[in-house]
Amino acid sequence: MAAELHVELVAADRSVWSGEATLVVARTTSGDIGVMPGHQPLLGVLESGPVTIRTSDGGTVVAAVHGGFISFADNKLSLLAEIAELSDEIDVQRAERALERAQSDADASAERRADVRLRAVSAH
Repeated sequence: MAAELHVELVAADRSVWSGEATLVVARTTSGDIGVMPGHQPLLGVLESGPVTIRTSDGGTVVAAVHGGFISFADNKLSLLAEIAELSDEIDVQRAERALERAQSDADASAERRADVRLRAVSAH
């Protein structure tokens, strides 16, 4: 049996995804990080970006994450996000309209959120 880690992806308002994984890639303020079973304990600040989870059954889960924290210890990875959406929950047309609106309003943070949502969908 391959080594695995237990992952909890939680947003401020709900549990988004929970399960076993072999690899999780997330964006932190220090750069992108990949966490595998046996990783050194860590605590970091999440940047807006896609989070990719390689599940133990060979699948892939991608989520758009906006801010929060990542922690890892004893093969348990917690991603505590301000906002998180699984890629299959994202309405692509709505995200594209939000991106266009943010660009025309010169709203950099809204533009970044919309861009992350679209990248999460395309990464899946």
